[in-house]
Amino acid sequence: MNVTIGARCGESHWFSGGRRAARYPGTVDTPSRPRSRPSRDRGTSVRDLRASDADRERVVTVLGEALADGRLTLDEHGERSTAALSARTLGELTGLTADLGPEESQPILVDDRPVSVLFGRTRREGRWVVPVKLPLLALFGTVELDLREAVLQRRHIVLDTMIVGGRVRLLVPDGVRVDVTGRSMLSTRELRHRPATDGPTVEISGTFLLGSVQARAPKRTLRQRVRGRIGRGR
Repeated sequence: MNVTIGARCGESHWFSGGRRAARYPGTVDTPSRPRSRPSRDRGTSVRDLRASDADRERVVTVLGEALADGRLTLDEHGERSTAALSARTLGELTGLTADLGPEESQPILVDDRPVSVLFGRTRREGRWVVPVKLPLLALFGTVELDLREAVLQRRHIVLDTMIVGGRVRLLVPDGVRVDVTGRSMLSTRELRHRPATDGPTVEISGTFLLGSVQARAPKRTLRQRVRGRIGRGR
């Protein structure tokens, strides 16, 4: 799922540059690998995924705001803007705005660390990279993942989840399938997504104890619902 937002899901500029264009937002279609070395194929690292024009524009916009309010001098703004426009990877872009705001306000988040919460709520949203396997831990708290603008490192992502008295909430774009394969004990699950037959898959594995898992697609506008009905009638 080459996924991004700031624009709308499914637009081509959400795909990572330098790779074959994916058919769904938030995924990266990678070339097939020789079967003789499956264990060594770990894929492109999160930071080395190619940046798109939309990614560069996001960073340039933040740099412009920093110049306007005095956080950057004119020279600093010029240097960083030049670097942003010539950046090839997401990792190169993240360093240009790291000192301009907290993590949650960054235009691009490249972070493959586990997502965990204890007695609270944590959320990842916007333009961020979802690694092939992402550990989640919800202990009497809520983990929320918004994948509408995210970039999936593979077409099959695994969320290795441990829930104890907590909740995991996913917001996924149309076309993405969510499979819950974890062991559930006194827990609930609710899936309200709109998967496509050949779309990317997000697998939620692990153990759920006294918790809940929910995945849903965003509500469709009236125009989208009408278009969908017209398409089915053809």
